[in-house]
Amino acid sequence: MKSISRYALLLSACGFALYAPEARAESQILDEITVRGQKQSPIEENLSIREVRESPARDLGEALKQVEGVSYVHKGAIANDVVLRGFQRDNINVLVDGVRLHGACPSRMDPPSFHLDFAEVEQVTIVKGPYDLSNPGGLGGMIDAQTKRPGTGWGADLNLMYGSWNSLNAAATGSYATEKYDLLMGYAYKYSDVPESGDGRRLTEIYPASSPNRYRPGSVDSKAYEINTGWLKLGFNPTANARSELSYSYQDADHVLYPYLKMDADYDRTHLLNWSYRIEKVSPLVRELKVQAYWDKVNHLMDDRERASSLTTTRFYSMQTDASTQVYGLKLQGTLAAGPGSLKTGVDYYNRNWDAVNRRAGYFAYRDLAMVPDASVDNLGLFGEYQLPLGDRLRLTGGLRGDLTWVDAEKSNTRVSAGTSRDFTNLSANLQLNYTPVQGLDLFVGIARGTRTPDQQELFLDVPLAAAPTLNSPYWHGNSGLKSTVNHQADLGAKFATDRFYLNASLFYSDLQDYINFYQVPGLFEKSYQNVHATMWGAELGSQVALDYNIFLRGALSYVEGENQTGNRPLSEIPPLKGTLSVRYDDGHLFVEALENLTREQDRVDTGLLEQRTAGWATTDLKAGYSIERFTVIVGVSNLLDKQYFSHLSYARDPFQSGVRVPENGRNIYGSVNYRF
Repeated sequence: MKSISRYALLLSACGFALYAPEARAESQILDEITVRGQKQSPIEENLSIREVRESPARDLGEALKQVEGVSYVHKGAIANDVVLRGFQRDNINVLVDGVRLHGACPSRMDPPSFHLDFAEVEQVTIVKGPYDLSNPGGLGGMIDAQTKRPGTGWGADLNLMYGSWNSLNAAATGSYATEKYDLLMGYAYKYSDVPESGDGRRLTEIYPASSPNRYRPGSVDSKAYEINTGWLKLGFNPTANARSELSYSYQDADHVLYPYLKMDADYDRTHLLNWSYRIEKVSPLVRELKVQAYWDKVNHLMDDRERASSLTTTRFYSMQTDASTQVYGLKLQGTLAAGPGSLKTGVDYYNRNWDAVNRRAGYFAYRDLAMVPDASVDNLGLFGEYQLPLGDRLRLTGGLRGDLTWVDAEKSNTRVSAGTSRDFTNLSANLQLNYTPVQGLDLFVGIARGTRTPDQQELFLDVPLAAAPTLNSPYWHGNSGLKSTVNHQADLGAKFATDRFYLNASLFYSDLQDYINFYQVPGLFEKSYQNVHATMWGAELGSQVALDYNIFLRGALSYVEGENQTGNRPLSEIPPLKGTLSVRYDDGHLFVEALENLTREQDRVDTGLLEQRTAGWATTDLKAGYSIERFTVIVGVSNLLDKQYFSHLSYARDPFQSGVRVPENGRNIYGSVNYRF
């Protein structure tokens, strides 16, 4: 009853906004209400850098959890993996300025969202569902982090955050811009000791004394991570309606601990190079042209040198994986005036190479194993999307995308031979109808077909064992016969907004043909991937209102349910019902906010993977800040009552699983100072 009452309070708070009196507060939040209410589709969300900096989030995955429909996989102190409406991994596109960026670790130690710093980002755009045709994949949605662009003249942004467990996040950005050219550069440094959970234990102390995965005595109290990031962006405006940008960033992450898994990262080194040229108003027919070329590379080394499993070996580790991934691509897009509407069209190509070499003491004395056998994906795509106004209040959008994909393995392992190749042909499409019956009310109906090909890991992965396999240490291999997943999805959405009020409600249903599902092979100590028929449905509700006396109220709820129709059981790794409720005073200079986080028990689990239920929980966060001229100071505490709890996505089910759940962080007290000019 207590949990039900809390969610009833959330619904009441969202509904109360309908009867709220007009407020007189003036703050940045009012601008955000306007943007969300008047400039976004019901299936689109934006997260501003202001919202990120007010939180103690250490990476993008953790910061995005405040958006309805978004969760994350918790592995340790950092590198949280984004989950959108239950879709994760390659089922969603995570981009940086439209650039495809992939991690190198087969166990997702380094998801795409890990390889950038907050100080680079201006805002993050989230598209829910397969409605982005300008990029291949995106079966469940798209997340695009847009980096900063300098203002006119000299500018600088200095930010320093310090919190519990010696958590430090320092960043400096400087810029200079004229009408013709601009320069922006920045540097960020992150460091933290190992966080503690609500029971007072470090995350490195979650293992029993008999576990070979336990941390060695000298590693229990070591640093959790240390990350250096630097970036540079050059802009040139040859004419009033044309712009060219060239940017480069480098990240060096050192000694990153992952209690979630059996190994930790020695380092991650990331390069990202991006160039774009955009010109508007080319002619009465051509409204915009854009060309973009990019390259990025990630080198990742992980081993168990910090664990007890390495103590009895001839080397400093008993298992190690040296992995790298490289992506390069080219896009050409244009927007054309076509009859009464506009046509957005383009062609794109990308190549993604992935190579992972595994070495283990128990596998023929550290012999190299082609875990991911130097495999490449080549994708060539063409798309067109037409937007047609059907009057002042009705807009129809329809589009089509085709992709040709080739996947090749350059090395041999026990599953595939060098030269093994798979070809895929995919077709994506959507039809969207936006209707505005009265000013401030926007209704949305959409149907879509989204697709994505299997990746190199799902097709060609090979992790055999020399010793007899067990439930806790099975074989793990890909399935070279996998088909592309097809998502047939329907969405309904409604959004209502005034100058002081915003309400967004959405509902979706996905029928997933040939969904790529991780599974336990019946009767064998073996795990692999298979195509299954699956369904997902869910809903989100978000509301924000400005009341009298500079008071702002916000509430949100989101739910998703997944079903493996082939196996007649729930899909694994689906987040439970969750919600937030916050009350904030904000006069434009001083703000004080209280936030309640609520998550229901998840009892819909995949018993075939031995997935466990997770209890529900509630936590309280407090924060306050003050801005004067160019200075902003923020202090806060998350998990105020130091609660011991677990998110449902807190442990892995691949063969490198640690076998224990990783608790969420305990009470975290933090403060930050920002100076901007």
